[in-house]
Amino acid sequence: MRFSVLFSALVALALLAVPAAAQKSGDLYTVSDIHVDVSARSSTEAFTTAIAGGRPEAFQILFRRLTQQKDWGRQPSLDAAGLLRLSRGYNVANERRSTTRYVADVTYIFNPDAVGRLLRGANIAFTTQAPSSRVLVIPMAPNVSGGGWANTLAAPAAQASAMVPYSLPSADDLRAMAQLNFDGAQWSDVAAAVTREHANGAALVQAIYAKGKITVNIRLLAPNQAPTKTSVDVPMPGTVGTAYPAAASAALAAIDDLWKARVTIDPGQRGRLTVDMRIASLEQWGEAQAALSATPLVTNVTLIAMDPGYARMVIAYNGTADQLRDALGAAHLTLTNRGGQWMLASGG
Repeated sequence: MRFSVLFSALVALALLAVPAAAQKSGDLYTVSDIHVDVSARSSTEAFTTAIAGGRPEAFQILFRRLTQQKDWGRQPSLDAAGLLRLSRGYNVANERRSTTRYVADVTYIFNPDAVGRLLRGANIAFTTQAPSSRVLVIPMAPNVSGGGWANTLAAPAAQASAMVPYSLPSADDLRAMAQLNFDGAQWSDVAAAVTREHANGAALVQAIYAKGKITVNIRLLAPNQAPTKTSVDVPMPGTVGTAYPAAASAALAAIDDLWKARVTIDPGQRGRLTVDMRIASLEQWGEAQAALSATPLVTNVTLIAMDPGYARMVIAYNGTADQLRDALGAAHLTLTNRGGQWMLASGG
C-alpha cells in the first residue's frame, strides 16, 4: 500500500497526533456506599472529618478492585493530603446533620491518572479497565448442583461483591449439564448454555468439604483458549451451609483474580505498534480517534502517513500487545496482525 507524505495543512493540524488517553473507565474509579458517622464540636467540623475519614476505606476498596490479591499487602500508605490528591470529588446520600454530628453514605470518585501515577511509581501492576463481558458460573458440589451452593452463588450479596459480572444457568441447563465432569469438561460442553445467558465464558465453581474446610475449585472455559484452573481453601467453623457465603466470596474473588491476571498492566511494560487502518469517511476516522484517545492503555497516537482511504499511525501503549487488543476491543476497535502487518478496524 502506497502512502502519501503530503497533507493539507488542515488535515495535518487536525489529525497529526491523538493526545494521551483520556481515562473513561466510568464506575471503575468510583466507590459507593461508604458510611460515615462523626461527632465533633460543630456541624462543619463533623462534616469535614467524616468526608476525610471515609476516604481511606474507599481507597482500600479501589486498590483491591484494581490489583490482584497477591499485591494487596503492598497498598501504598497515604495520609489525608495524599488521599485528597487522588480525589476527583464525592457525592453524598442519606445525609443527616445536627449541630455536632454528621451521618451520610458517601460515594468517592478517584482520579484515574493520579491513581495510575501512584501505582506505577510503586511498581504495582493494576488494571485500567472494568470487565466488559459476563461469565456463566456453573455451581458444582461436587457435581453440577442446583441446591444450597447454587443458591448462595446466586444471592444478591454474592453478586454485588464480584467485579466480573456473572449469571447462573437456568434450571433446564443445570439438568442438561448434570453429567459434567469438572476436570474433563470442554468448551463445547458449556457453549450452548453460555450463549443462552449472553456470556463470553464459563466458570465451573466446585465446592468440596473435607477435613474441616471447604475447598473451592474454579475452572474457566472460553472459546479458543486453554482452560484455566485455581483453588482456594475456606475454613469451616460451623456447618457446610453456614460456610457457603464465605466460600462463595472466596470463589468470586478467585475468578476476579484470574481475570485480573490477564488484564493487569505491568508498569514497566510498554510498546509501540505501527498500525494501518482503512478509512471510509472523515466521520469514521474521527470516531476512531476518539476511541483511541479514550482507551486507557493508549498513551499516544501519531499519524505518520495518509492516503485517500488509508491511514498509518504509531500507537504507543502500556502493557502487552494482547492487552492492547483487548482494550481496543472494549472500545469497538479490532486490532489484528496479518503476517506481521498490524491492522485496525472499526466495529470490534
